[in-house]
Amino acid sequence: MRQYHLEEFGGCGDGLFDNSEVFANAFSAISGGGTLIIPTGTFRTGPLHLTAVGCTIHFEAGASLSFIAEAERYRPVYSRWEGVDCWVMHPLFLVTDSTDVTLEGPGLLDGNGAWWWEELGKKRGTQRTPESAIERELAALNPGYRSQGGGGGGRQIQFLRPPLLQIYKSSNIVIDGLTLANSPFWTLHPLYSRHLLIKNLTIENPSDAPNTDGIDIESCAHVVVRHCTVSVGDDGIALKSGSGKEGIANGVATHDILIEHCTVKRAHGGAVIGSETAAGISNITVRDCLFDGTDRGIRIKTRRGRGGRIENLTFTQLTMRDNLCPLAINMYYRCGSQDASAFLLDAQPVGETTPSIGKIRVEGCRATGVRASAAFIVGLPEAPVTDLLIKDCHLGLASSALVDIDESEMYEGLPPIEGRGIRVRNAHLRLEGVTVDGVTEPVVLEEGAELSSQEAVDQGASFFEA
Repeated sequence: MRQYHLEEFGGCGDGLFDNSEVFANAFSAISGGGTLIIPTGTFRTGPLHLTAVGCTIHFEAGASLSFIAEAERYRPVYSRWEGVDCWVMHPLFLVTDSTDVTLEGPGLLDGNGAWWWEELGKKRGTQRTPESAIERELAALNPGYRSQGGGGGGRQIQFLRPPLLQIYKSSNIVIDGLTLANSPFWTLHPLYSRHLLIKNLTIENPSDAPNTDGIDIESCAHVVVRHCTVSVGDDGIALKSGSGKEGIANGVATHDILIEHCTVKRAHGGAVIGSETAAGISNITVRDCLFDGTDRGIRIKTRRGRGGRIENLTFTQLTMRDNLCPLAINMYYRCGSQDASAFLLDAQPVGETTPSIGKIRVEGCRATGVRASAAFIVGLPEAPVTDLLIKDCHLGLASSALVDIDESEMYEGLPPIEGRGIRVRNAHLRLEGVTVDGVTEPVVLEEGAELSSQEAVDQGASFFEA
């Protein structure tokens, strides 16, 4: 297989030259097979688009792609944004309709997100409708955008920021060893793809960078994420499958995913399911990971209108340190909702957009330094969380620097709670060999809660199988 070097196409890594055309020519050369070597240097570029079969892009040590922060360069493409299929800004680096492609090496993809984050901050304070040329163009392409939900990214102004690296409708893709940093929006976004191996990545965004999830695996199957370190401004490693009626009709589920030996720091959640759950998420294993300083450790979030069945989830041998809440299952997730009926406490009619959650196993996990509550488990009255087992786990509250219990999760419509133990509402929970330290009431049972195999010992702080 032929090797190509970026210099052959006129590549210049001085951090000033615009290499957009250089990469277009290089990608064309390897589209049918071959290896492209990107040498040490800072290669400034606009959006990149790769469609290829049987190729490798190898980043040498010190090789960096620096993406130009000019919104008008990122021309509309049809993709998905916060769970809704629509026209969006072109990803910074898009791999589409490709097979047997590898991106590897100790290189850096730098999204130069500071401009994008600052621009969003300005718009959130003053702007209510699309104003810039590309926002108006996207609004015209997406005529129904006003009625579309989201996760809180700001769809109503159509400033649909691009992800850093998107893998779209592709298979047998390997991403190995890269650093992805400063993404305008979600960082790594596999979408409608199968048989992916994501390993040895470092993903870094500032903790206050909006909506900069680390890895969002959406409507994908047979994906392995291994030995990755993620430190970002939103969820760490998340699984999604579309939102609402469109996602249900689309029907492309996320399933058969393995996440192991990963570290997530500072993020809103370590291993996250949702909130875009429409086509279903199943057969997920998360094991032997560290969630260090994340707001939540294990996080499952959805609400009425999102739809989808979430089931067969296994979380084992997780270490969680200094979280707000190590386990959160939330069917009253508030962000991005425009419908107050999603948060009613009374049971509502069950329909195609009613989400459901069941068959979850949390085993051999240890959480210390918990600052809000030991767990937040809240289902819907018409669709309780079922078949949830927590086994051989330790949940320990911090001795100081506690925060308000409401910081456990982002919810709407629920009554306040006083206790910092395991909150259970509209859920069927089984506890075996679980300890909860630092609380007077280990489990707080609310409306619709069912608890089995409970035997309290040690001043009500421990549970063992009956």
